[in-house]
Amino acid sequence: MLASLEVVVLPVSDPDKSLDFYRDKLGFAFDVDYWPAKGFRVVQLTPEGSSTSIQFGLGLTDAPPGSVQGLYLVVSDIAAVRAELIDRGVGVSSIRHKDIDRGQWRGRFRLGADPDRADYSSFADFTDPDGNAWIIQERGHQGV
Repeated sequence: MLASLEVVVLPVSDPDKSLDFYRDKLGFAFDVDYWPAKGFRVVQLTPEGSSTSIQFGLGLTDAPPGSVQGLYLVVSDIAAVRAELIDRGVGVSSIRHKDIDRGQWRGRFRLGADPDRADYSSFADFTDPDGNAWIIQERGHQGV
């Protein structure tokens, strides 16, 4: 099966508050705010450089607000992205990296970005106003 993931629906309690968060704080590109009938609204935004968008609004899902966990935003410079998000008022966790012991990862982390900036090894977290949880992961870091 050839397919592409194009949209992830997020359950939110207040579409306007979520629009402000994703557009103004995270910097996602605004795609559409479609409100064809009372009780049905689709707001869509897309992270810069992504082919997958998020949607939220009214009448899209019965899932409780904040119930989506583990969405990944993959970035090439986790420290720069974290700093930018903090400057925009987003509460982002400290950066952590996989603690590799004798070539194996055993599920432990250390503070800070991976010293070698290895792909898929450094992470930070944040949540939207409802508690939907995002993970920032570094891949493709180009050292200065």
